[in-house]
Amino acid sequence: MTSPASQLLRPEDEVVRICRDLIRIDSSNYGDGSGPGEREAAEYVMEQLTEVGWEPELVESAPRRSSVVLRIPGTDPSRSALVLHGHLDVVPAAAEDWSVDPFGAEEHDGLIWGRGAVDMKDMDAMILALVRDMGRTGWQPPRDLIIALMADEEAGGPMGARWLVDNRPDLFEGASEALSEVGGFSVEIDGRRAYLLQTAEKGLAWLRLIADGTAGHGSQVNTDNAVTNLAGAVHRIGQHTFPLHLTKTVQQLLDGVAELTGTTYDPADPQSIAPLVEALGPVQKFVGATLRTGANPSQLDAGYKANVIPGQASATVDVRPIPGDEKAVMETLAELAGPDVRIEHIHRDTGLEVPFSGNLVDAMVAAIDAEDPGARVLPYMLSGGTDNKSMSRLGIAGYGFAPLRLPADLDFAGMFHGVDERVPVDALKFGCRVLERLVRTC
Repeated sequence: MTSPASQLLRPEDEVVRICRDLIRIDSSNYGDGSGPGEREAAEYVMEQLTEVGWEPELVESAPRRSSVVLRIPGTDPSRSALVLHGHLDVVPAAAEDWSVDPFGAEEHDGLIWGRGAVDMKDMDAMILALVRDMGRTGWQPPRDLIIALMADEEAGGPMGARWLVDNRPDLFEGASEALSEVGGFSVEIDGRRAYLLQTAEKGLAWLRLIADGTAGHGSQVNTDNAVTNLAGAVHRIGQHTFPLHLTKTVQQLLDGVAELTGTTYDPADPQSIAPLVEALGPVQKFVGATLRTGANPSQLDAGYKANVIPGQASATVDVRPIPGDEKAVMETLAELAGPDVRIEHIHRDTGLEVPFSGNLVDAMVAAIDAEDPGARVLPYMLSGGTDNKSMSRLGIAGYGFAPLRLPADLDFAGMFHGVDERVPVDALKFGCRVLERLVRTC
């Protein structure tokens, strides 16, 4: 039985503790299965949920690759369910590069520092704080709420969201919409605060380029050199500029920025678009990459000795297609690679775009307005990807909404996978209030 004192505890009263606890758990994902896994973080989540009376399920795709799922009944069982999801893994952090212990979760100058502070143990903490309040006080959301804190997002989700969708789709039965990371944060545009709600994300294709050739002595003439063939392909792909392609989401964002700045622009002219992107400040790192497909060579591998020409050379390329352009992009890459280089897929996933309209969007906008009256909410496309890609395989429309009211001078985009990652305490508490308003009304 809950005590009167515990019922007075609000989500924002717990979110800082939970966020710091999660950051202190090293759940680094190296992408090759060599990390510690998410088991310890998942066990912590289980403890936080069972302590207030919930009965979550811990699911493992492999030893220590752990996810936690909980379904909370809504007051109207005829409505479709809403998925509120996050990931428990983080990218690695080299301690020698940081000014603080990346897993120390230190609090300085009103900010919590540590790996995962924004990607995305801050949102995990908001979700847990909210659900703990629901468990203590007994309030129900209007529709079923599915909480999923999952493994392996930083490697594309094959041991996390993708595995759950393929092997345990029953956990998401009846869900139609989902909310997760990298949206709902504030930016300053020409002195006015706006919040960027993520309604789209670029596609994903991690590719391996492979060139075969004739092995031989480095002192001899060799016109079938695998390294030479590969180098040409890597150069052509890395230097290629894909055509400008503004999707509906990006067009709506640019229209909103133009209105806030009192300017006009030509959607077909990159030069007139550039000032609008620059007006977004540090977040232009996200938005600038969503105007066209990008392809960046990222790794090279060839040979074992300076005087031995290898028989094979390979490279990896990180390709982020505009949604809907995947087929044309692959055709272009094959042409750029040339006849002497073949392309293999390492990992690929779909691009997404959902409407900036409807009851859920209206509820998100209203929740922001209630806590920050007069601020604008604009849609945007994420240049990276989230577990919403996996949710889409079940027909679930995914949005990015981890609400944070941020200082205008904080390089928020630079926090993702960056050194000295940190999140303001006030932003966490703001996010809790917005998230509670949303879940109570959507």
